[in-house]
Amino acid sequence: MQSHINSLPAERIARAAALIRGGLTTEVETRPCSGTGAVEIDAALPWGGLPRGLHEIAMSAADAAGAGFVAALIGRRPSRGPILWCRPRRVALDAGDPYGPGIAELGIEPARLIMVEAAKPADLLWAMEEGARTKGLAAVVAEGVTPDLTAGRRLQLAAEAGDGLILLLQSGRQIVPSSALTRWFVASIPSLPEAGGPGRPCWKLELWRCRGGGRPQDWMVEWDDAALSLSVVTQMADRPLAATG
Repeated sequence: MQSHINSLPAERIARAAALIRGGLTTEVETRPCSGTGAVEIDAALPWGGLPRGLHEIAMSAADAAGAGFVAALIGRRPSRGPILWCRPRRVALDAGDPYGPGIAELGIEPARLIMVEAAKPADLLWAMEEGARTKGLAAVVAEGVTPDLTAGRRLQLAAEAGDGLILLLQSGRQIVPSSALTRWFVASIPSLPEAGGPGRPCWKLELWRCRGGGRPQDWMVEWDDAALSLSVVTQMADRPLAATG
């Protein structure tokens, strides 16, 4: 896994951003939205999917559902360019590198990841903004970073300029103000049993906030790693959240 990932310290962020801008001009994302792949979820969003800009995905500590949802969203984007993954150095030391085989099952080749690690939040926010402006990147992902309203607006403007998608991974149910266009909470739930073994990965998705008129909703979804698609689980879709634990 390590051989597939370029881990960049803070002092090399500027050089990496310049190289990306200079070398990725042939694969520009022109679609305004990135669909989730689930018709019911896309229909609930005012844009018919996730628009370019900042989106926040929260999850419980030690639950990989949020990262799985992020990977599933990126895997559906037409751009096959690199993914800029930003995180504080302390998070990198605690969590290690993203698990290559798991990411591959969600439709993302580990070689597409460019890992950016820095000790200072300002350096990470700068790297995220530069990445969002860079046409040709598939997405910018950040974990362990909490932009204030000013930084969030700057990230949104950068994403609009570069037709970029910024996915902000958070731990816990965030109550602080946010500039994100959408805010989600994702949790793992037991999969539906299949003959011969465990079923497909299943998640509970809660749409907390959606600018542009969308109302809070929730869905039970499953991931098909053969078709690389996300779908609402029909027999569970109408169950209240309390019943799912």
